[in-house]
Amino acid sequence: MTSTRLPWGVSTAAGTVAFTVALAAPVRAHVQYVTPGGDAVDALGFLLGTLADPLNAGLLGGGAVVGAVALLAYLRVRPARHDVLRLRELLAGYGDLLPWLLRLSVGLPLVGAGFAGYLFTPVFTPGPPTLVRLFGIAVGFCLLFGFGTRLVAAVGLLTYLWALARSPDLLLAFEYVPGFLAIGLVGGGRPSADQVIARMAADERTVYSKIDPFYRRVAVPFVERVDSFRRWVPVVLRAGMGLAFVYLGLVQKLANPGDALAVVAKYDLTAVVPVDPALWVVGAGLVEAAVGVALLAGVFVRLSSGVAFLMLTTTLFGLPDDPVVAHISVFGLVSALLVTGAGPLSFDAWAAREVPDSVPEPPERAVDAGD
Repeated sequence: MTSTRLPWGVSTAAGTVAFTVALAAPVRAHVQYVTPGGDAVDALGFLLGTLADPLNAGLLGGGAVVGAVALLAYLRVRPARHDVLRLRELLAGYGDLLPWLLRLSVGLPLVGAGFAGYLFTPVFTPGPPTLVRLFGIAVGFCLLFGFGTRLVAAVGLLTYLWALARSPDLLLAFEYVPGFLAIGLVGGGRPSADQVIARMAADERTVYSKIDPFYRRVAVPFVERVDSFRRWVPVVLRAGMGLAFVYLGLVQKLANPGDALAVVAKYDLTAVVPVDPALWVVGAGLVEAAVGVALLAGVFVRLSSGVAFLMLTTTLFGLPDDPVVAHISVFGLVSALLVTGAGPLSFDAWAAREVPDSVPEPPERAVDAGD
């Protein structure tokens, strides 16, 4: 692993933060899911006012210092090294089930969106409603069954990009981009209809193998080319999820503090943790943005993914009317990062001075028919 990869990851993360901040103006917050929004508040003045309070500044600064010191101390001492390596090995051992995890993560919320009548996110309901419902149900079920997986993922990605061009609200569901891309790279995997069809087509003793013109002429050559890019799945996932979390923190909270304050007030969150409501907003925004930057740069990716999972779980239990189905994709893709690790072009790989985590090859290598 060369040292040039660390500056690449850090500079990419910094550039992404700047780009995400530039998107703040035209987009409303995720709190549209649970509140109609709040009063307009000057974002910069709100942030400076919050930090001007000595208690708020002390809590935020102290937490940041403690976290940074703890991470640096870990890198220096490396306690329980064998346990960490063993845990990484065990998590990576689920790599053969990664395609299934990805398909569930994207397919389930798409089916839910189809039955509910929205496209990717509850705040975007274009017409005609019948086509929107058919798209979500059809694409979602195909992914769940693993039928024509790569083709269906491509259709889903193109549809998302088309919808995003129509409405910036689709940034609320940006996790679908890395989800579709990762599915396109790994295919249907197992268990899937594609794998069953592939096994039938690969066995020359079956009648089906003699009548399927697609498997050997199209599927096999295509998958052989795509398989060389499987190692980039962790990069695709953490880059996409990193962007999503940076967006959640910077754009939806720090750039829209009025809407975020409405959520704090609606659920009386200051009764849960008795701090200034402004500190709730700024603290949550900074933590989400920090997790996003960590994923982008590949810094302690499995730990960062665990923190993200904990935040999502707390949010769902704390906001009882938040639509759970809209977050399944984020839960699933964060879980996928626990399996893949950081992958190449990451701080983790640079710091370990070893071959980066990659997507383990499944034990059976037959090509997925229909991919």
